[in-house]
Amino acid sequence: MRVFTPDDVAVSTGSKYLGVLVSAKYARELNSLPRETLPLGEEKKLTTRSLEALTSDQMEFRLVQRRKREEPAA
Repeated sequence: MRVFTPDDVAVSTGSKYLGVLVSAKYARELNSLPRETLPLGEEKKLTTRSLEALTSDQMEFRLVQRRKREEPAA
């Protein structure tokens, strides 16, 4: 089992909190893929695979501003 420290994640993203969020989002995306499309021989947990991808710079991400909520018409 590989251990990822908050500092490992912060190097790639600039913030340990952002790193955890990005990694969790990527793990959810991996989980939604059909099992047939996942690489064979990859028996690692999805969270481990996503953290490895993030810390080894195999993953690119960008931050998107939230849309402003439209207020209901009075």
